[in-house]
Amino acid sequence: MLKMTTSKSEEQLAAEADVDSFRRELGPFVVAAEQTRMAMVFADARETTNSIIFANESFLALSGYERDEVLGQTFNFLMAHASDAEALSKIEAEFEAQSGNGVEIRYRRKDGSEFWAALFISPVRDEGGAIVQYFASFVDLTRHKEEEAHSRMLINELNHRVKNTLSTVQSIVWQALRTATDPKAIREAIESRLHALSRSHDMLTRQNWQSAGLLDVVNDALEPFAVTDGRKDRIVINGDNIQFPPKAALALGIAFNELATNAVKYGAFSDGMGSILIQWRLEPAPEGEQLILLWQEQHGPAVMHPSRKGFGSRMIENGLAQELEGQVHLDYRPEGLVCTMRFPVPEDDRNG
Repeated sequence: MLKMTTSKSEEQLAAEADVDSFRRELGPFVVAAEQTRMAMVFADARETTNSIIFANESFLALSGYERDEVLGQTFNFLMAHASDAEALSKIEAEFEAQSGNGVEIRYRRKDGSEFWAALFISPVRDEGGAIVQYFASFVDLTRHKEEEAHSRMLINELNHRVKNTLSTVQSIVWQALRTATDPKAIREAIESRLHALSRSHDMLTRQNWQSAGLLDVVNDALEPFAVTDGRKDRIVINGDNIQFPPKAALALGIAFNELATNAVKYGAFSDGMGSILIQWRLEPAPEGEQLILLWQEQHGPAVMHPSRKGFGSRMIENGLAQELEGQVHLDYRPEGLVCTMRFPVPEDDRNG
């Protein structure tokens, strides 16, 4: 921070005298520089530090300093990091007209906040061609830099999502090929799961990929199954709309799709009598609050324990459990399949 005094320094008085000289010699140009919206300063070429001898109102507004705090200061007094050798080298090259395209420098305002600016320097010559001053303009790049950083973040997030999605698709295709030999069955298995994945993506997109509520995930996953044969009236859902991070929401969406698909083929939705109860609650536990979710089918055809586990059951019991860092158990009771999930409450919901 600059030290303020009640009287003007010799450098400031000399600088103000030079400004008066500018007005006399360059007249309209100085007046235009004072009134333009672009931040501008003049620097004294006779000083090794290129001290500032003129600053327009736009520069004062950009930097937050008063005029008498700027005049007489070294040209680089605004630099956010005065010892930044790379930035100093770029500024020196700009003074020596070796750049021509301007340089981007990080500066610090009087209040301590930092900003980026593109710096352009041009020499001012006397009648003999000698450089007597430097004319410098500053283009505020703060918003551009913020948008640039935001774009990089979005690209990184998109790359992350794409990698996760491709990994999920790879797993779906591999498991379908591993558990089926009939081309039609393979195609149907892959298409139904990709459709479920797509629906979950659409739901998260509507939420800007921040999170998704458990109630929304369940309703979205079951919607395709509830539109025929009056199934909607045979589904009961009880529970709060607890928020889940995107990756967990995708895993849950696919899991509910698997459970509903199984119910259509073999369980409560394979006839006109069965129903499904889905409910969840929170329970305290030594390791932290746990969410207990129950998928219970009833009043459908008698259920038999499968002779082998297919992709769907393995994905639910192993993949989902791993994704949610909890436990998932499938109980093939004669009166209907029961799936019990137990996992920690998502951090986002705890903090909400």
